[in-house]
Amino acid sequence: MLESYFKHEAERQKQGVPPLPLSPEEIEEVCKLLENPPVGKEELLLNLLRNRVSPGVDASAKVKAAWLTKVAEREISSPLLSKTEAVFLLGTMLGGFNIEPLLGFLKDEELAGESTKALKQIILVYSAFDKIVEMSKSNRCAQEVLTSWADGDWFLSRPKFPEKLSLKVFKVDGEVNTDDLSPAKYAWNRPDIPFHALSMGEARFPGGIDTIRDFRNEGHRVAFVADVMGTGSSRKSATNSLLWHIGEDIPFVPNKHKEGVVIGSLIAPIFFNTVEDSGGLPLVCDVAKMKTGDILSIDTKSQTIANEAGEVMASFEYQPATIKDEYRTGGRLSLIIGRSLTAKARQVLGKDEADFFIIPERPTPEPGQGYSLAQKIVEKACGSEGILPGAACDAKMTTVGSQDTTGPMTADELKELACMEFQADLFMQSFCHTAAYPKPADVKMHKSLTEFITERKGIALRPGDGIIHSWMNRFLVPDTLGTAGDSHTRFPIGLSFPAGSGLVAFAGALGFMPLDMPDSVLVKFKGELNPGITLRDVVNAIPYFAIQEGLLTVAKEGKKNIFNGRIIEMEGLPNLEVEQAFELTNATAERSAAGGTVALSSENVSKYMRSNIALMKRMIKDGYQNANTLQRRIEACQKWLEKPALLRRDDNAKYAAVLEINLANIREPIVACPNDPDDVRLLSDVSGDKIDEIFIGS
Repeated sequence: MLESYFKHEAERQKQGVPPLPLSPEEIEEVCKLLENPPVGKEELLLNLLRNRVSPGVDASAKVKAAWLTKVAEREISSPLLSKTEAVFLLGTMLGGFNIEPLLGFLKDEELAGESTKALKQIILVYSAFDKIVEMSKSNRCAQEVLTSWADGDWFLSRPKFPEKLSLKVFKVDGEVNTDDLSPAKYAWNRPDIPFHALSMGEARFPGGIDTIRDFRNEGHRVAFVADVMGTGSSRKSATNSLLWHIGEDIPFVPNKHKEGVVIGSLIAPIFFNTVEDSGGLPLVCDVAKMKTGDILSIDTKSQTIANEAGEVMASFEYQPATIKDEYRTGGRLSLIIGRSLTAKARQVLGKDEADFFIIPERPTPEPGQGYSLAQKIVEKACGSEGILPGAACDAKMTTVGSQDTTGPMTADELKELACMEFQADLFMQSFCHTAAYPKPADVKMHKSLTEFITERKGIALRPGDGIIHSWMNRFLVPDTLGTAGDSHTRFPIGLSFPAGSGLVAFAGALGFMPLDMPDSVLVKFKGELNPGITLRDVVNAIPYFAIQEGLLTVAKEGKKNIFNGRIIEMEGLPNLEVEQAFELTNATAERSAAGGTVALSSENVSKYMRSNIALMKRMIKDGYQNANTLQRRIEACQKWLEKPALLRRDDNAKYAAVLEINLANIREPIVACPNDPDDVRLLSDVSGDKIDEIFIGS
């Protein structure tokens, strides 16, 4: 086993990457060797056990946790590992298979102290929380753990948010999209973060990773800077690659980094969220004065960025206000889970709300406050009144989706979250990106990912079934929220906020998603379409008329985009079929909008729902799993049809901007020019231009 591992390690070393995390078979061999270690291999074996096994509910973690438990229980022994050291290592495994044994050790006089220490720092406890509460009535150590969670020791024991950051700049002028950071042609190896990261920038900024490595070897931390950052759809893999090069090691977690700093004049909203979820620090400010090689000093108190001479180059605001706490805890998702654990523990112990977390101010509604359609949908999902732009809430995700190029990463994140069953009402996995021309690795993934999703009560489509978006639309409940790991997840009924794989995993595992309510832009259509003008022209009319109104510019430098990070709420086309409405919401991704809504008629939505129910019934008949999840969604749709009413905006709702478009003024087709969907022009403006390539797609 060791010979095979050394060979693999040497091959990876030649490529400049660490070895893969240990497989279940490899860690099993390591554990056996630890019981009778070969001379000279002691430290190597301990390092493999400590640092080369993925945590959570990964299959290898199960083997590791079982072996450590046996060592702690004195069933087996190792000359290299004491019982208390075994308990300590169980405490480094985040959650999942380590929790039950740690709870058991609270009753063991010899191990209770170490187990208590370990559990105080673990936040992924889920149903074990109730067990601790019950145990605390008679067990002093369990009481100590509960009190520690309430006091936020897991948070306060971590290093504080730094007052100053010194960074060396690596800058790419113009726009850097997610494909520049995570090329789609290497999608098959995205789960292998270090190896996939070797392709970062190969077309957009060749040699960039060598420059970053040189800066790191000089002893600098590196800030990645661009004018426009993170447009495109592969946010999680792009973030993984970026953090691999500019981030720091995560103790006891192999092949992942955190704490990288990303700076842009504009950062696409989903990419921004993915960086903060992954433990990075995204900052939005004017980057015009920054260039590669500059040494930056970020003063986190005054919120300014200065050069070596002390000249202030830019200032920034913390968005969201909680981002300092997020960075401190290793990411937004860790903060939310930990904060929730602390709140539950304080409630059990009768303590007031914790005062050591940053609590964002919630906008106060005015008397007679009007609300937009999106705000009403989010309000319903959050179960609280008065959701206005800037409000932070945990919103119920009724429908969650994953696709196959990011699905393996979502599965890895679900393992780290110790997810054994989805808490989201419906989780769906598609195989639409790799079905047409699958590589051998894809064929393997189709089988393993199907099993992984259905084991957790999710719905797995079959390769060749079709595109994630079209399928998700068939499972929707009106006026509800959802998310998926694809930027074109834009529900035509209800509202969706697309997300990176980490946040999709979080929404699936916990059934809700953190949300900082974006502002909205209202697009009001009126009039009738002229003959020959299609719905695609209506889609392109939005950027076209926004450019005329000065709300959007095409140039990347100093770019203005009123839609960026906001929700586009469209109305004035009530007779659209739901499938047609999807063309409008789908295109909000091209505007870098956070989401989109369309005001539709109850009649058309009801017709669509009846068709969806028939489809889901057929899926159950055809053997799709999980059948219980499909049946539950059928019942939810049938319940809506009993009283088919849709939410509507208030007449006095406020918007960041209102764009009025008279359809009669679209007198000729509007086309988008390569390669920017914002660069829209009338057909007459480009007539006579030579066409080199034509692509007809689905």
